[in-house]
Amino acid sequence: MLDKPSGITSARAVSLVKRLLPRRTKVGHTGTLDPLASGLLVLLVGRATRLSRYVTGLDKTYVATARFGAASDTLDADGEILENAGPVPDEAELRRALPRFVGEIRQLPPMASAVRVGGRRLYELHRRGVEVEREPRLVRVHSLELLSFDPPAATFAVSCSSGTYVRTLISDLAASLGTAAYLTALRRTRVGHLRVEDALPPQDLDPSTIHHRIIPPSGVLAHLPAVEADEGRARAVASGRGLRVAGGLEGSFRVERGGELLAVYRAEGGRARPEVVLCGG
Repeated sequence: MLDKPSGITSARAVSLVKRLLPRRTKVGHTGTLDPLASGLLVLLVGRATRLSRYVTGLDKTYVATARFGAASDTLDADGEILENAGPVPDEAELRRALPRFVGEIRQLPPMASAVRVGGRRLYELHRRGVEVEREPRLVRVHSLELLSFDPPAATFAVSCSSGTYVRTLISDLAASLGTAAYLTALRRTRVGHLRVEDALPPQDLDPSTIHHRIIPPSGVLAHLPAVEADEGRARAVASGRGLRVAGGLEGSFRVERGGELLAVYRAEGGRARPEVVLCGG
C-alpha cells in the first residue's frame, strides 16, 4: 500500500514502485487519485493484479479541504480559478446544509475526469475546451462532517461509496448555499478495511525492503468470507473446477489453504464457480 504524495499522477506512483521490483513485474492500482490528492493508493503486484475488481468497489474515506467564495473549472486547485464567485457562507448555514448530501445522491461527473463519453475521456475533451452532456450517477455518501471552518476554508471528513467525486460533492454543497467552492486539498485515508496509516510514501521504499511491505492477497481481500481448503479441494481449485459449498454461502468468497489465497469463487445455491484462480500453473 502506497501513501501517494500530492503533485503526481497515480500512474507515476505506480511507476515509482515498479522500478523497485524485478523487470516485467506487473503492478496496478485499484482506484485513481487525482494529482492534487494524496493518501492511500492500493497497489497490486504480480498475479494479484487480477484481484483489482474486489478492491475498486470498496467504500472510501477522505479528508477534504475546500475554499468557498471562489470557483475552478476543474472543481479543484489545479484548474483556472475564478475569484469572488459568491459569498462565503457562515458556519451555521454550512452545517445545516450537510445532511442534504448524506445518503443516495446523484452526481454529474466533472469534465476534468477519466469518465468516457463517446469513447473519449472527459479530461481530454476538457483540455480542448469542449463540454459534452453527461449522465448523472447515483452514489452514496455515508457521512459528511465539518471538521474545521476558517473562512473561506473548510475541512470535511467524507465517507462514501466508490465512484463518488468529492470535488463534485463540495461544488454541489456550495451551490446549494448560493455560492461556489473548489477543493484545495484531498487525502484518502481508507479503502474498505485498508488504512493509510499502514502505507508508506514512495521515498521510504527501496528494493531491499519493498517485499516486506507487500500485503498477502488474503489480507487485501479480508472483507470477503473465507473457506479453508483441504488437499483434495485445493487440487480441484488449482484445476479450476467447481465446488460444493454450504447453502448459506452466497456471492464471492476466498478459498485459502494455510493462510495462502488460492482463488476467489462465487457461490450460488450451494455450488461455486471460480472467478479468479491464483494457484494454477
